[in-house]
Amino acid sequence: MQVRIRLALVTANQPLVTGQKREEKQLEASLDALLSQVADLKNSLGSFIYKLENEYDRLTWPSVLDSFALLSGQLNTLNKVLKHEKTPLFRNQVIIPLVLSPDRDEDLMRQTEGRVPVFSHEVVPDHLRTKPDPEVEEQEKQLTTDAARIGADAAQKQIQSLNKMCSNLLEKISKEERESESGGLRPNKQTFNPADTNALVAAVAFGKGLSNWRPSGSSGPGQPGQPGAGTILAGASGLQPVQMAGAPSQQQPMLSGVQMAQAGQPGKMPSGIKTNIKSASMHPYQR
Repeated sequence: MQVRIRLALVTANQPLVTGQKREEKQLEASLDALLSQVADLKNSLGSFIYKLENEYDRLTWPSVLDSFALLSGQLNTLNKVLKHEKTPLFRNQVIIPLVLSPDRDEDLMRQTEGRVPVFSHEVVPDHLRTKPDPEVEEQEKQLTTDAARIGADAAQKQIQSLNKMCSNLLEKISKEERESESGGLRPNKQTFNPADTNALVAAVAFGKGLSNWRPSGSSGPGQPGQPGAGTILAGASGLQPVQMAGAPSQQQPMLSGVQMAQAGQPGKMPSGIKTNIKSASMHPYQR
């Protein structure tokens, strides 16, 4: 009779034992997946902090955005693991410290990468706390009380004012971006023609493209009685140079010759020849 009772108890407890083993395996698998995701997140955070501390001089904004995007994706994956239907509720699990010691624990140092050397009464409340610090909790209550004092109308006005300020700021930023993009796409408009500039320089320096101009009414150099441009140029080229300390009487024949040449020509003398005669007749040292 006793043997039958024991067999009945063992048979009745078998489903319970099987269910507990299944839950334990499921909990271990969930913990392994969770630890893997947390390790990836920790490595990404460590590399990003290293860049901020050691590579800040050559760090660019796109690389910072890429790091933030990677961290955001890993956090979303971690939340999906926690919310999965096969993941047990970790909040129902109770963690109890079995051993507390003020001595240094090398295994704990290795597992925590040197962050927690001792698992004592001072460390346990910080690492196993499920609620925020009392000071933080008090500040949260104060903020909640202050938010409850504001009426619905006042809160709506503040929200509208903040939205208006944000809209104006976004509009200014977008306007600056459009202007900068349009300025970069629009080429610089030229205010001159390079061909005309080169032609003008060649004409002034080498006389390229200039034609021999004669006054109206003047004849060729071969007709008698009317001295043309060739006669005037010949007379101008025959002028004697002015001496530095010569007598004023030496300049009189030269000027009279030029005046006779001018009287025999019905037209006007070219401006360049006039300038040469004037510079030759008016000496700066003449008293």
